[in-house]
Amino acid sequence: MIFFNIAFFPQHFLGLARMPRRYADYAMQFADWNMVSTIGAFGFGLSQLLFVFVVIKAIKGGPKAADNPWEAADGGLEWTRAVTGPVPHVRDASGRQ
Repeated sequence: MIFFNIAFFPQHFLGLARMPRRYADYAMQFADWNMVSTIGAFGFGLSQLLFVFVVIKAIKGGPKAADNPWEAADGGLEWTRAVTGPVPHVRDASGRQ
């Protein structure tokens, strides 16, 4: 989030200063804010590469979780147990059950 804001927030100042958009060459009065925006954009790109690396590492590595990793007294998560009570009566939009 920090690099995203560093990349795009200075562009608000550039727009207020009437910098034209989509120009290959621009006046030197806009150089400082464009440099700040460029540094933020590179940092934002690097943070996305870091995110992809962490996701791939998490998928490939590490032991699988046990059936009851929290050591719950009742045997685990509620969706892994059989339903003990009656099914709740739920009506759809037309009023049918």
